[in-house]
Amino acid sequence: MNPSTPGPAYGLWSLVILNSLVFIIFAFSFAKPKTKRDWRSFGAFSAFIVALFTEMYGYPLTIYLLSGWLVSRYPGVDWSSHDAGHLLEMLFGWKANPHFGPFHLLSFAFIGGGFILLSNAWRVLYAAQKNHTLATTGPYTRIRHPQYVGFVLIMLGFLVQWPTLLTLAMFPVLVYMYVRLARREEQEVEREFGETYARYRARTPAFIPRFDIKRALP
Repeated sequence: MNPSTPGPAYGLWSLVILNSLVFIIFAFSFAKPKTKRDWRSFGAFSAFIVALFTEMYGYPLTIYLLSGWLVSRYPGVDWSSHDAGHLLEMLFGWKANPHFGPFHLLSFAFIGGGFILLSNAWRVLYAAQKNHTLATTGPYTRIRHPQYVGFVLIMLGFLVQWPTLLTLAMFPVLVYMYVRLARREEQEVEREFGETYARYRARTPAFIPRFDIKRALP
C-alpha cells in the first residue's frame, strides 16, 4: 500500500481558498441566511469548510500530530502524500486509489444528499415565507428541520472523506448548535402559527424521519 501523488501534496493555499469559496458560495445559494441566527449557523458551517480544506491542501496538522503512531503502525504508507490524507481508506487497508474507495464513495452520498435536501427544503421554505404559511410539504413532510439536517449530512460526508482532529472536534459542537437553533426557531414559529404548528410538530419528527411500516405493507 503506497499511495502517492505527483507534485507537491500540501502548501497549495490557492486550492484552499478556491475550494472553500466554491463550497461556501454553493451552500449560501441554498441557505440564503437572513437573520443573525441564520448567519451564525452559516458562519459556523463556513469555518468547518475552511478548516477542512486547510488540512486537505494547506497544512496536514492531523497527520503531523499523529505521524509517530501512523509511521510505526503503517510503515508502508507514504504519509507525506496527498492520498494518505484519506485516513479511513489508509487505516482500513484500501489498496487502490482512495478516491474510489468505499469511504470516499460514501462521503459523496452524504454530501450530495445534504445538498439535495438543502435545495428541496429551501424551495418549500421560500414559498412558505412568501405566502406567510407554514412549511409542511416536500422534505418538511418527513422532518421539521431539513435545512439543518442537510448541513449536518454535508459535514458528515466531509468527515468520512477527510477526517481531521479539528473538524472532528468541531462536528459535535456544530450539531449541538444546530439543535439549539432549531429549538429557538420552533418557539418563534409556534408563537406565529399556534395550534397549527403544534399539530404539525406532534406528527412530524424534528431531525430523523419516521417511516410508518404499517402503511408500507399491502
